[in-house]
Amino acid sequence: MEISMPPPQIYVEKTLAIIKPDIVDKEEEIRDIILRSGFTIVQRRKLHLSPEQCSNFYVEQYGKMFFPNLTAYMSSGPLVAMILARHKAISYWLELLGPNNSLGAKETYPDSLRAIYGTDDLRNALHGSSDFAAAEREIRFMFPEVIVEPIPIGQAAKDYLNLYVMPTLLEGLTKLCKQKPADPLIWLADWLLKNNPNKPKLCHSLIVEEPY
Repeated sequence: MEISMPPPQIYVEKTLAIIKPDIVDKEEEIRDIILRSGFTIVQRRKLHLSPEQCSNFYVEQYGKMFFPNLTAYMSSGPLVAMILARHKAISYWLELLGPNNSLGAKETYPDSLRAIYGTDDLRNALHGSSDFAAAEREIRFMFPEVIVEPIPIGQAAKDYLNLYVMPTLLEGLTKLCKQKPADPLIWLADWLLKNNPNKPKLCHSLIVEEPY
């Protein structure tokens, strides 16, 4: 008797990339470099963050001398956020970016993106997640509806269910009891499809979305 085994799942690492406000006009050529470097652009948004949202995004830098200038710079105009995917996406993207300080990058890694497009330590053109935990947090910040692989387990799974699944399911079951349809399973399935909270949205209530 053969045992049916599920097909193997290949986990492709993801990272967050940001084209910062002062070089948004270079997006097309930067995207071309990204694609030629073996990355897939999973999702893309052009948006304009407020200083408060920038403060929340860079919360780990809070208290440092450059923090006010950083939030002012990042909120000075629209930016482009992208989810990039490939094998070892985080380390490959950081390698492509080069050192944080663009002036140092021009001397030591002249072919890196920050050396080419950056100006100084603050205006270094592009952002990349530093590690997996940062990538997960930053992707969720910029793309609130996205599910970041691997699928969470344990307490993280419980939190996800309580936050996203249970409220929708409870609302659907409540309406099901009121409607009393002839085929409750089909009715609930249709309702869940129409009211899926993870449907892509054109804009986020706290973030000003810019047109493509």
